[in-house]
Amino acid sequence: MKKRTVLYVLIGLTICFIWGNSLMPASVSGKLSGQLAQLLSRFVSLPLNPEGDASDGLLRKLAHGTEFCILGAELGVLWCSAGKRCWEQLAFRGAAVALLDETIQLFVSGRAGMIRDVWIDLGGYTVGVLTGLFLCMWLMHRRGISPGSGDCPGTGTRSASRTDPPAGH
Repeated sequence: MKKRTVLYVLIGLTICFIWGNSLMPASVSGKLSGQLAQLLSRFVSLPLNPEGDASDGLLRKLAHGTEFCILGAELGVLWCSAGKRCWEQLAFRGAAVALLDETIQLFVSGRAGMIRDVWIDLGGYTVGVLTGLFLCMWLMHRRGISPGSGDCPGTGTRSASRTDPPAGH
C-alpha cells in the first residue's frame, strides 16, 4: 500500500510539473529552454539557433515526450501493481492530461496549444505505459507474483484480485 501511495504522489508531482511548465509565459519558458540547451550542448551536439535558444527545436519536443513518458511509466506501474485491466481508462488519463496541458497554453502569454504536441505527448505516454507495464510484470514474474484483475469502475463487474479469498471460502 505504501508503494502505491508513493506512486500516487509521484504521479501528482509529474502532472504538476507538466502543467507548471505550460503555465510559464513563452519568454520564461524559452529562456529556461535556452539555458538547458546551453548546458546540454556541453555533452551532446544540439541544433540551436544563433541566439542559443532551443524554443522551437528538438529539445522542447523531447521534453514534451519525456515528461509524458515518465507519467506513462508511473501510471503503467500503478495499473499493473493494482491488477487493473481497464485499458481504456489508462489511455483516457494520458489523453486527458495531454489535452489539458495544451489547453492551458491557450491562455498563457506567448504560448499556443498545438495538436502536434498532443501527439508527441501521447507518443511519449504510450512508450512510458508500455515500459512501466513491462517492468512491473517482469518484477512480479521474478518474485513469483501473479498479477490479479482489479475493479473496472463503471462496468458493474468485479473479478478476483490478489486480496480476495479463493472462491468458495
